Amino acid sequence: MSESETSALEQRNTVPLKDRMKIPRTVMPELDPQVRSRNFGEVNLGLPTLEALTEASRCIECAKPGCVVHCPVGVKIKEVVALISAGNYLAAASKMREDNALPAITGRVCPQENQCEGGCVLGKKGAPVAIGNLERFIADFERNSGHLGLPPIAPSTGKNVAIVGSGPAGLSAAGDLVQKGHRVRVFEALHELGGVLIYGIPEFRLPKSIVKTEVDNLRRMGVEFETNVVVGKSVTIDELMHNEHFDAVFVATGAGLPQFLGIPGEHFNGVYSANEFLTRINLMRAYADVDQPVYDCRDRDVIVVGGGNTAMDAVRTARRLGARTATLVYRRSQAEMPARAEEVHHAIAEGIEFRMLANPVEFIGDEKGWLTGARCVRMELGESDADGRRRPVPIAGSEFILPANVAIIGVGTNANPLIQSSTPDLKTNKWNYILADPETMRTSKRGVFAGGDIVTGSATVILAMGAGRKAAVSIHDYLTTGLWR
Repeated sequence: MSESETSALEQRNTVPLKDRMKIPRTVMPELDPQVRSRNFGEVNLGLPTLEALTEASRCIECAKPGCVVHCPVGVKIKEVVALISAGNYLAAASKMREDNALPAITGRVCPQENQCEGGCVLGKKGAPVAIGNLERFIADFERNSGHLGLPPIAPSTGKNVAIVGSGPAGLSAAGDLVQKGHRVRVFEALHELGGVLIYGIPEFRLPKSIVKTEVDNLRRMGVEFETNVVVGKSVTIDELMHNEHFDAVFVATGAGLPQFLGIPGEHFNGVYSANEFLTRINLMRAYADVDQPVYDCRDRDVIVVGGGNTAMDAVRTARRLGARTATLVYRRSQAEMPARAEEVHHAIAEGIEFRMLANPVEFIGDEKGWLTGARCVRMELGESDADGRRRPVPIAGSEFILPANVAIIGVGTNANPLIQSSTPDLKTNKWNYILADPETMRTSKRGVFAGGDIVTGSATVILAMGAGRKAAVSIHDYLTTGLWR
C-alpha cells in the first residue's frame, strides 16, 4: 500500500457508527424521462462529490466484509470505500484497478444489487451502501482528472497469449496477463473493440466513449488489439498456436447466436432478434442520429418479447427511435423478470408499456410479407420449474391480437459454433458451449482456456470478468510451470 493510501486510511470515516446507520442511501441523479426517451443521452448522471462522500460515510467497516465475498472479481471494496471517505479519490481508483480493469464500465452495468451490495450488512435492515455508484464516481473522477492510472508491469516473460474476443472476459484477462509480463494480443471479429460492451449495450446505459477509454488504457499497459479477425474462419486456434506461436489461447467469444420463438410467422419482414437489432444500432451509430434508417421504428408499433436486460435494452431503444408504441411482452409477471430493477424503473418512467403474463404464439403479416401483428395468449403461473420460478401456463381461449409493425425477440442466446466447429479436439456440452474447468478455465485442449458466456451461457458483465481473472491466473501458472493441471 502506498504512503498516500496508508495516510488516507488512517483518516478514514470519522462519523460515529450509530450515526452512519441513520444516513439514508443517496439517490443517483437521472436525466428527465421526457427528455431521455427522445435521445440516447446517458440516463444515470453520476454522484456529485458531496453525495459520494456522504454515501461512503455510510460504510460500517465490517471485520469480514460480505461485499468482497460477493464480488466476482474480488475488489477490496472496504479499502476502496475508506479511501473515498477520506477524500483520496485517485488512490481509491488505483485500489479498485488492482482487481478490476474496467471500473467505469462495471460501475454502470454491473448488477451490484445481486453481487457486492447483496452482501452488504446494511442491506439486512435497510439499504446497502451504493457500492456501484461509488465505483462509477471514482472511475469518472480519475478519467476527468486526466490522471488515469497504470498498474506496475512485470518484466517480459517471453510468452505470448492470444485472446479471442474483446468483451468483458477477454479484456479482464488481458489486463491481468499483461501485468504479469506476458505479451497479449486480443483478436476481435468486428471492427470495434469491446465486444458486447460496444455492440450489445445501448449508449444511454454505457456510453461508447467510456468503453474506448478503458480499452485505450489497456493498450497503454501494452495489450495489443487486432480487429476484423474471425477466429474459426480467418484463422483457427491450431494456426494461432502452431503458425503464429502463441503459447496459450483464451477463448472469450461470448454467446452471440440468437434464439427465436419457433412460432409461425417469424419469417415476416419486421421480425428481428434483439442481438441483431442492438448490434446494428450500436455499430452503425444510430444512437448519434435517430433519423438514420437502420431500423424503421418511427411512428410504428413495436413489441419486444422477453424479460431480461437485453429485451429491456431493445424496447427502450425502440422508444428512442420514435416508436409510436413500445411494448414489452413477457410470459411471467413483473416480479419474475430477470432484468435489473433499475432498468425496469427507468423503462416505466420512459413510457414503455408492459404486457405481463402474455406470450406470442404466431406472427401475422400482410400479402407483401410485412408484419402486422402478433397473436398472443394470456398466461398464468403454475408450479415452480427447475430454477425455482413458477412456470407460465397458457390460459385456454385467451388469445388476443397485439398490433405490431416491428417485433424484436429477446429471449436469450446460444453458443456461436465457429470456434468449436474448427477445433475438433475442443470438447463441448450438449448445447455446444465449450467445456472448461470452472476454477482453472482449462479446456480439453492443452494450452487452450475458455471463459465467460461461451462456457456458461448468457450471464453478466461482471461474471464474465470474474472468469477472465480466473483464466489469467491459470494461464500464468501454465506458462510459468509448463504443467497442464
